[in-house]
Amino acid sequence: MGNRTGAILIAATLLCSFEAALVSPSHAQSAGGDGISNFLDNIFSGPKASPTPQTAPGTNGAPPWSGEDGASGHPLMTASAIRQAAANFQNCVASMWPDAARRNISQENFERFTAGLEPDLRIMDLMDSQPEFTKAIWDYLDILVNDNRLAKGREVLAKYKPQFDTVEKAYGVDRYIIASIWGIESNYSTQIGDRNVVQSTATLACIGRRQAYFKDEFLTALEILNRGDLRPEQMRGSWAGAFGPTQFMPTAFKRYAVDGDGDGRRDVVDNAADLIASTANNLKKDGWQTGRSWGYEVVLPEGFNFMLADKSKAMTIAQWQGQGLKRADGKPFPDTNEKAYLLAPAGMQGPGFLMLQNFRVIMKYNPAEAYALAIGHFADRLRGGAPFVQPWPRQERVLSRAERLELQQLLAQRGFYRGTPDGQFGGQTREALRSFQASIGAPADGFASADVLERLRGR
Repeated sequence: MGNRTGAILIAATLLCSFEAALVSPSHAQSAGGDGISNFLDNIFSGPKASPTPQTAPGTNGAPPWSGEDGASGHPLMTASAIRQAAANFQNCVASMWPDAARRNISQENFERFTAGLEPDLRIMDLMDSQPEFTKAIWDYLDILVNDNRLAKGREVLAKYKPQFDTVEKAYGVDRYIIASIWGIESNYSTQIGDRNVVQSTATLACIGRRQAYFKDEFLTALEILNRGDLRPEQMRGSWAGAFGPTQFMPTAFKRYAVDGDGDGRRDVVDNAADLIASTANNLKKDGWQTGRSWGYEVVLPEGFNFMLADKSKAMTIAQWQGQGLKRADGKPFPDTNEKAYLLAPAGMQGPGFLMLQNFRVIMKYNPAEAYALAIGHFADRLRGGAPFVQPWPRQERVLSRAERLELQQLLAQRGFYRGTPDGQFGGQTREALRSFQASIGAPADGFASADVLERLRGR
């Protein structure tokens, strides 16, 4: 699990053949999920039946907990286990006082910030959500990289130019990447999330399948309030506890937040200087390379060996050129000694991308390739760059979850897939798909199309 959660998140909704990260956790963006997940929640989950509520309505008018077992099948996510843990919630919170004291949280503040806390059981449904429908990568990019968001991003860059100037000089992190994260995580502070971070993390620390992880997040949230960096009303965010315009999990805040304007507080919610500097500090500490791109759109030659399209098979750009790859815009590569891996999210039917070190850094912020590609592309567009050159295969139908699960099961039956079929496509599924495609003499591009599913069915 990473140290974030945001954008990401509701778990799991992988796009096409992307690593489930849109949901997996990683910084303020992951942990279970949100950030853009607040925004993408409805988009990706698709229509689904509403079970009969078995609990009182949720907080803030939100839907109540379904009262059903979680889709993960984890023993702590059964309805009975959830009810039993919820009944013990007050005792669980109180039992964390000694740990809070060891973190120098005063007893007065511990009691103040936990007074009246009730569990938000709706989070149990969100934590174990299994979206039936997903979006294709091209639809995902259309949603996140659009003219309205770009216009707002340019306004933000102009409005906070002094702060961006200072941060870029201090940290060496590209202002357009920071502005891109801000725009994609919260649509420039307009979609931050409205759940109480203390309540959310306390719920997850006492109920469900990830209590140890969220206990740390809960106690860290109390540390932030105890220190006075943020006020309780500012700590509102995703169901997994990510807060602020660039979606920091409490532990990510503790690790990376800085006081950008010297006022003695690290306010990543309402203070632009702190927000920009903290996000830059995060990227810098994760290995951001100053003056370098995140990657390049490339054209693949006919007959290309897609077995090379794997992030474990990095080569220098010069070596990729030797394989026949060229930049899609016709420009030369600035540095042919840089190492990159090839990402082909739509296989032979769509554009390819050579991903550099800074792309890997973005993936530390949120471990979804789809997310990182959107961030990099949005930053380039803010900088004045053009849209991607090559078309996406928009005619392709995205597989349903049932079809994705079936595809994995069929690959496993044929000996190509060794994981546990779960309907979520990551690197292991792509590798299995490529091996199957190669075995039947088809282009081994690892793209999970409806056609390849039919081939697996033997039709």
